[in-house]
Amino acid sequence: MRDFNKEIKDNSGRSYFYGFDYDVMHPLMARSIRPYLKKGSLLELGSFECHLTEILLEESNINELTCVEASSDAIENVKDSIKEKVNIVHSTFEQYNSEKKHENILMTHVLEHLDDPISVLKTVHDEWLSDEGLFFLICPNANAPSRQIAVKMGLITHNSAVTPAEHEHGHRITYSLDTLERDATAAGFQVVTRSGIFFKALANFQWDKLLQTDIISDEYIEGCYQLGHLYPDLCSSIFLVCKKNNK
Repeated sequence: MRDFNKEIKDNSGRSYFYGFDYDVMHPLMARSIRPYLKKGSLLELGSFECHLTEILLEESNINELTCVEASSDAIENVKDSIKEKVNIVHSTFEQYNSEKKHENILMTHVLEHLDDPISVLKTVHDEWLSDEGLFFLICPNANAPSRQIAVKMGLITHNSAVTPAEHEHGHRITYSLDTLERDATAAGFQVVTRSGIFFKALANFQWDKLLQTDIISDEYIEGCYQLGHLYPDLCSSIFLVCKKNNK
């Protein structure tokens, strides 16, 4: 039996979330999905403490937002101002029953935590996504330069390794673009767009230290974001936009 409250706690090997995630990646994730958002509802699968949710509330195309989160501790830490605006459901995906189909479904840095990712993806495809809806799938990238450097340093054995510290945080797989598209396709999805978010050569804890200085400018962050469009395989996160395969 998995303890989702324990999995979100920092451990000796890594933090569960970094300032880099909140300050850099979340705004860029929202920016990446914005051009594709359909008018209607959004189902966020694995919302943690709703930091990204707060950004998504500003999107004019979204008229209803539901979050599904397995950790009760994470839900308890959500701001009251957010709880008043979204429907937060404490549930695993395997136990969740959606009352409706959604025009937009979002899963960010969550699929790698699932014991049976293809089964959950099939549920998203068959039961939760509307016929004309879009599914946004974002995962950490096995081939990010920061991980490749860690391999050369002897810190991890190979790009897609799941480290003991990552396993403590619930990681079960580390995806590349190819393996992510493989699982999405196996679940029935048709991939509309495959891309990356933010070219990244430094580890998250290194970014956190840099962000406390004046070394990193907004222009540099924008440059890394734009470079990610040219080199998606070398990004911090990989990103798929998927639709139902209605054949």
